[in-house]
Amino acid sequence: MLFGGLETGGTKCVCVVGEGQTIRERHVVPTTTPEETLMAVVEFFQHFPINSLGIGSFGPVDINPKSSHFGEVLATPKIAWRGFNLVAFLKEKLNLPIALEHDVAASALGEAVFGAGRGYDPLIYFTIGTGIGAGLIVNQKPLHGLMHSESGHIALPRLQGDNLPSVCPFHSSCFEGLASGPAIQLRFGDPEKLGEDHLAWTYETEYIGQALATMSLVLSPAHIILGGGVMQHPGLLPRIREVCARQLNGYLTWLGDRITSEDYIVEPGLGNDSGAIGALILAEAAG
Repeated sequence: MLFGGLETGGTKCVCVVGEGQTIRERHVVPTTTPEETLMAVVEFFQHFPINSLGIGSFGPVDINPKSSHFGEVLATPKIAWRGFNLVAFLKEKLNLPIALEHDVAASALGEAVFGAGRGYDPLIYFTIGTGIGAGLIVNQKPLHGLMHSESGHIALPRLQGDNLPSVCPFHSSCFEGLASGPAIQLRFGDPEKLGEDHLAWTYETEYIGQALATMSLVLSPAHIILGGGVMQHPGLLPRIREVCARQLNGYLTWLGDRITSEDYIVEPGLGNDSGAIGALILAEAAG
């Protein structure tokens, strides 16, 4: 039996066909307008006898099936997508059962079932890239409140001397506004051209470490997984662990040396496929 998985992102949408953690076919569609993007998605999936479709969508997005706005993209910075209902559009075109999660929650689910989070519960998956988002897994399921987590917008105290602008249109001092890929670009220039000792990476590790210390206190996770394009920069992970430990200042004694070891804050086990595999897991549950 085949299932479809769709991971929508700020710059591209990844379409996959497969089952479990096996991806049999893959296609990437640039994210432009909703109609243009999703018609290309539909054309891809129409070539396969998939049983159902799982979606990990950029957000914020209404993931409550009981809501009259279920499937609708909410106050995203991508203005053309605001108010667009991607579930309704795809259901009309494909006539399949559809399961929807926030994109980072889908990544967290993929890691929890098949990746670096396997055997760890609860866990947090952060993606740090075009935006910053978090997926929280409790009892092997994405944790929902009124909606999905928006931990990428937690407020962070700015470092002394940091008067540079925030990239977030809503907040002047939130995690995403200070530490996402576009934030680095706005505040310091092209990340690819910044040297290893550039101030940007000090700011980056400090803000990420602050956020992880806060989330360690809030959720008390067994594991924190960090993915996304920014985390591809070499050398960040050990520095982030040190900042997180310094912020906690020995308070979470039950974690001990795990904070600075390779057993608490880790990279994804599924690489860049966490979200796509998570979407397949969602599809299988929906079908």
